[in-house]
Amino acid sequence: MKSARNGLIVKLVIDTNVLVSSLFWKGAPATLMMAVDGGKASHVLSAPLLEEFIVVVDRPKFTKPLNKMGASVSELVDRVSVGAEKVIPATISQPTKLRDPKDVMVLATALAAEADAIVTGDKDLLVLKEFEGIPILNVGEALARLEVR
Repeated sequence: MKSARNGLIVKLVIDTNVLVSSLFWKGAPATLMMAVDGGKASHVLSAPLLEEFIVVVDRPKFTKPLNKMGASVSELVDRVSVGAEKVIPATISQPTKLRDPKDVMVLATALAAEADAIVTGDKDLLVLKEFEGIPILNVGEALARLEVR
């Protein structure tokens, strides 16, 4: 991953599980998104990733947290998409080691964006370690590489 210290903006594809965690709970995912908001990295989205995000945050288990925040699903969509680079995912075949076909969209988005890293909490993606030279990192690894504490 390119160093944010050298003034280069690091381009990240941040998986839905990290985005959702960053909005509803404190901790490393929230810290990562604060780093993105602060300009230490940029965030890349595609229509399929945004659609997945909408489906997840619209689940009944998030109704109470949304109400407590005083936010709607559309407001959360705005929060994660404002400032994000939008790309059309590349057309790729499912890697043989990828167990969940739904994760292809994350890899395809990263490839299309020429991302510096994919950040996820998804074990099905993390076991790959990299895709087409793009590292697949957990949030802690991404924060360490960005030198964010």
